[in-house]
Amino acid sequence: MWARKPGFRTLIQIILEQQVSLVSARAMFRRLTGDIVPFTPKRFVDTGVAGLRSLGVTRQKAVYCVDVAEAVQDGRIDLQAVAKMDDAGAATALTRLKGVGPWTADIYLLMALRRPDVWPSGDIALVQAVTSVKRLRDGSATDQIAKVADSWRPLRSVAARMMWQHYLAERSGRRPSVRRPDSRRTAGERP
Repeated sequence: MWARKPGFRTLIQIILEQQVSLVSARAMFRRLTGDIVPFTPKRFVDTGVAGLRSLGVTRQKAVYCVDVAEAVQDGRIDLQAVAKMDDAGAATALTRLKGVGPWTADIYLLMALRRPDVWPSGDIALVQAVTSVKRLRDGSATDQIAKVADSWRPLRSVAARMMWQHYLAERSGRRPSVRRPDSRRTAGERP
């Protein structure tokens, strides 16, 4: 289920995953966890933007990571308190942080807080998977995809995980079959 432990470490990992491949983000995260020990907000603040840049983090993401570390360290955000908030409150608290937009907040809610009804709108893999499964026109608008996702309430997180699996299967060449109801069945016949 791709669960992650709530907290600073996971929020940094999700920031690194913004707009890059998961392989690239994973490699960068491994580098940081190997070089920044202990992996704490204080250590990130001490490392600073220049130190993160020397480890290969982009300037923009280095700024975001240090800002999040400072916010946790000085109490502008309490990630344990965020975990106790409702979805809207948690997302609002997270998006007040520099570099944490709706996608990052949604991924944190879905992966770390394991909320059942989160749909990371605009996630490229989800857009591609829903387009494939629902046989929509390529390039379908994000709002059209969101309308499809609305039909999966109150378990959009489950649907998102299924769509990610579909996306990964298609990318690996294991063409998943989209099962359609068989109209030739007779009444009372078991599927």
